[in-house]
Amino acid sequence: MSQQSGPQDSLVLSYLGLRKAVGIIGCALPFVLVFGKFLLQGPGREPSISGYYYTDMRDVFVGSLCAIGIFLMSCRGYDWRDEIAGRMACVFAIGVALFPTTPYADATAGDRIIGRIHLSFAALLFLTLAYFSIVLFTETALDKSPTSQKLKRNKVYLVCGYTILACILCMAVIALPPVRPLVERFEPVFWLESIAVFVFGVSWLTKGETILKD
Repeated sequence: MSQQSGPQDSLVLSYLGLRKAVGIIGCALPFVLVFGKFLLQGPGREPSISGYYYTDMRDVFVGSLCAIGIFLMSCRGYDWRDEIAGRMACVFAIGVALFPTTPYADATAGDRIIGRIHLSFAALLFLTLAYFSIVLFTETALDKSPTSQKLKRNKVYLVCGYTILACILCMAVIALPPVRPLVERFEPVFWLESIAVFVFGVSWLTKGETILKD
């Protein structure tokens, strides 16, 4: 005899669906921006993911960040920390979208101020995403014991979270005046941002049980 799914089952599915959606956007965003610009404007990669704001992929960049922000705000965890972190991440993600990075050419004083705001939102967003992976995702409900799959997922969360932190640290180092001229021709910011965004997506796909499902 088949069992009917109740409201609680639907709620769980909706939360898993939200987490999967966040993960899919995160994993896909760097690839979509690069290949989308290639198709619409021809070859050439921007020095950073944020730089795609000034290309034909602007709407995709802004829309993806706003969608991530709304999804993060909508997800719920075990306690108030998840709710606060989700709301903060929402504000930071939308801030990154609405305050563009400094243009690479002909930047005005106003552009530079907005660019600093952008960098602040981006750093806070990545730190919050690392907090999700390292602290919140690795927890288990007090009335439950972690399954073997949950323990494996925790390893994925930790790898993703610490990778995000490592990317933030590397971006801070390469921004130093003595270091920047030595590495800027390799466009390291693009690669570090892409890695951080991609592993963020992997972490949320794992949380949505797309990966290592119980």
